[in-house]
Amino acid sequence: MQLLLELFCEEIPARMQKRAADDLKMLISDGLKEASLSFEDAHGYVTPRRLAIVVDGIPEAQPDVSEERRGPRVDAPEKAIEGFLKGNGVTLDQCEKRDTGKGDFWFAVIDRKGRPSTKVLQTLLPEAIHKLSWQKSMRWGESSFRWVRPLQRVMCVLDGELLPLEIADGIPCGNVTTGHRFMGPEEFEVGFFDDYEKMLQHKKVILKVATRRNLIEENAIELAEADGFSLKHDPGLLAEVSGLVEWPVPLLGSIDAEFMALPDEVLTTSMRSHQKYFSVVAEDGKLAPRFVVVSNMEAADGGAAIVAGNERVLRARLADAKFFWDQDRKDKLETRVPSLSQMMFHEKLGTLEQKVARIEALAVELAPIVGADPEQARPAAHLCKADLMSGMVGEFASLQGVMGRYYALDEGEDPAIAQAIAEHYSPAGPDDMCPSAPVSIAVSLADKMDTLVGFFGIDEKPTGSRDPYGLRRAALGIIRMILENGIRLPLLTAFRRAFEQYGTALPVASNVNSESLMEFFADRLKVHLRSSGVRHDLIAAVFALGDEDDLVRLVSRVEALTRFLETDDGANLLAAHKRASNIVSIEEKKDNANFNGTVDPALLTDANESALFESMTTVVAKIQPLLAEEQYDDAMAVLAGLRNPLDNFFDEVTVNADDPEIRQNRLLLLSKIGEAMGEIAEFSQIEG
Repeated sequence: MQLLLELFCEEIPARMQKRAADDLKMLISDGLKEASLSFEDAHGYVTPRRLAIVVDGIPEAQPDVSEERRGPRVDAPEKAIEGFLKGNGVTLDQCEKRDTGKGDFWFAVIDRKGRPSTKVLQTLLPEAIHKLSWQKSMRWGESSFRWVRPLQRVMCVLDGELLPLEIADGIPCGNVTTGHRFMGPEEFEVGFFDDYEKMLQHKKVILKVATRRNLIEENAIELAEADGFSLKHDPGLLAEVSGLVEWPVPLLGSIDAEFMALPDEVLTTSMRSHQKYFSVVAEDGKLAPRFVVVSNMEAADGGAAIVAGNERVLRARLADAKFFWDQDRKDKLETRVPSLSQMMFHEKLGTLEQKVARIEALAVELAPIVGADPEQARPAAHLCKADLMSGMVGEFASLQGVMGRYYALDEGEDPAIAQAIAEHYSPAGPDDMCPSAPVSIAVSLADKMDTLVGFFGIDEKPTGSRDPYGLRRAALGIIRMILENGIRLPLLTAFRRAFEQYGTALPVASNVNSESLMEFFADRLKVHLRSSGVRHDLIAAVFALGDEDDLVRLVSRVEALTRFLETDDGANLLAAHKRASNIVSIEEKKDNANFNGTVDPALLTDANESALFESMTTVVAKIQPLLAEEQYDDAMAVLAGLRNPLDNFFDEVTVNADDPEIRQNRLLLLSKIGEAMGEIAEFSQIEG
């Protein structure tokens, strides 16, 4: 049988639609499984005004169940037997007596006939609907029922027939629905999904969001190209608009020439954020004086009145933006910096003006390390937050930094300084571009380090999924800038300098520069490297050395270790190391001792153990200068020289010799092998 459920309500916010469809489908699917009702497949659909679920292959009833239960002994008290019979709904005649080897017991075989699917669904579906969680929900009328928007009615049919449900007072349930609000408002009866979807299409409702999305994109591209332009790629807006309309009709509008002098970002943000318009681009890459609006209906005049109305609304929006643009440029960015004292960064960490002063001092110190001119880093850091006090950023918060760049260029600032103002917030996420210009890197690093040190200093660290101050994002930004630009920055030193800028506002430095901050960075680096396909155990093996805060050097060592272990020598040496470690560990427990002393060459009685000792001494002497010069691949090649002597040792030498001194010396030798390999990484952390 096929179940078709539709919940018809006022407009569901676009950002909540996909999750709601997925969650309701999961709730119903899980409920069917728990009720032992199999099904072939389930699908969820959503439009602005309806949430629909279709489930195919539901049986007519639950399977019959036969269950056997053991009761009390045959000679048990009468009340115990009566309780067993009553609890299982059987009589003594329906029970049988069995010898279990531990006495005679009563057994009841209970046959339960499966309930009809209609009965199960009439309980299951209302429960699933009530369990569906929304980011925001509301109540209306006298009912205590909550939904994202007022739920007007429920349509539910099972195998083409009405399946009545009781959801809440005042919410009817039937086998009818309606089409488009204006172009197909008439009710129609629903039977099966195919007819339901076709009838909705006839009534000007496209049920599948992917179909609506493709129609919007294809028609919008066609409109722009017909006018000699191209549509600006904006998958986020496309997904949102697909959830705003049931019958998408893209239309092309015009932007007044007087507004085309505004920065492209201002035009795009005004159209995108407030009006959900798509931008159109000219051949030179700049915005064209056009926009695409997606109507939710076909108009008799071809959309002329709709376009005119949207042009009028956009004209008012852009007039406000032009006012901010003209007014903001009357005052220099420098004059806005003192006003940052009115904006709190954090009650325990001071104002934004104080943060800017710290960023400025730190950026100047970081500049030489990243290859930037300190005399450019200083003004860039000083002005980096000034546009927060502008009218434009007050209206469009997403333009912070962007407007600072435009205002700086308008004032004649050096382009590198203006670029740093715009880029110091980057990267804002894993998919955001990293700054590559030296001045931008210096200011961005300083800003993020100040934030991290400050919040760690007041013990406001991320916990679980909670990260209200974006500290994980800040750490990842620092990691990406360092690695993608090959910056040789000792992190602990940088954090210490960042801490010093706070003066007496934070506790003693040891609370900030302790292992917790580096452990936090280590976790973020592991996440970053794992996303690039690097094995987690190799990352852990290098991190276990514990004395590395140069990320470029650390990652180089991880990469060299990865290449080494892909060779036969590396794989076999890892296996031999594990064998040596296991032997030493077992014998240490047995003797309640630690074999970490000096090997006595005079006690090396076997040629194979002498060869291993000589190889180990040579390897250690060669590896250390190579590691100091960061020639990690060469160091790994030298380490491979231990493979044959170690293999021969295990083949020819008995570690647990009868002579206790020789045995101890051989265990010390194996322990030294671990120390030698530990110059490269902590091999015990590596999985076999």
